[in-house]
Amino acid sequence: MARYGMLINTKKCIGCYACRVACQRQNDLLPNEDFIRYEEKETGTYPAVRVETVPLQCMHCEDAPCAAVCPTGAAYIGTDGIVQVDHGRCIGCKYCMAACPYQVRVFNEETGTVDKCRFCTVSAETSGTQMCSCVEACLTGARLFGDLDDPESDIAQEIAATNAQPIAGDLTKAKIFYVR
Repeated sequence: MARYGMLINTKKCIGCYACRVACQRQNDLLPNEDFIRYEEKETGTYPAVRVETVPLQCMHCEDAPCAAVCPTGAAYIGTDGIVQVDHGRCIGCKYCMAACPYQVRVFNEETGTVDKCRFCTVSAETSGTQMCSCVEACLTGARLFGDLDDPESDIAQEIAATNAQPIAGDLTKAKIFYVR
C-alpha cells in the first residue's frame, strides 16, 4: 500500500493563497474555514534577512496526537496512513484541536464537528479523476504529492534531491516535507 505525503517548497511559495482557495472549493468549506493557514518566517541574519511564507496544514502524523485523544474514535488513522475524521462520530468536543501540535484543525459551527485536511488528492488519484486540490492549484509548482515509498515517484526524487525535512523533524513522523 502507498504511503502518501506532500512536499512544500517554501522557496517557491509566493503566498498567493491559490492552494487555500482550491482546498476550500474542493471541500465545500465556509469562507471562514480553511485547512491551510500561512505563517511568515524570517530567515538569515541582518542585513540579509528573508521572509518566507510557510503554508501549514495537517501533517498526517504517524503517531497522531489528535487521534489518540479522540473519545469517540472519530479522529483515526486510516489503513493508508492518512489521518481522517468520521463526521458521524464526531461530537465536537475539540480535544483533537487542543492536541494538534500544528493547530490546523477547524471547528465547523454549522455541523458542530471538527475537520481538517483530508489529502483530497488521494481519492482523486485512485479514481483517476482530475484533481481540484492545493497541488493542482499551485501556480509555482511549490507542492508535490505522491507515494513516499516509491523511489521513482516525483516526490521521493525531489525529497532526495533537496534534502527536504518534515517541519518538526521526527517528532510526530509527519508526512508533509518542506524545502527551506
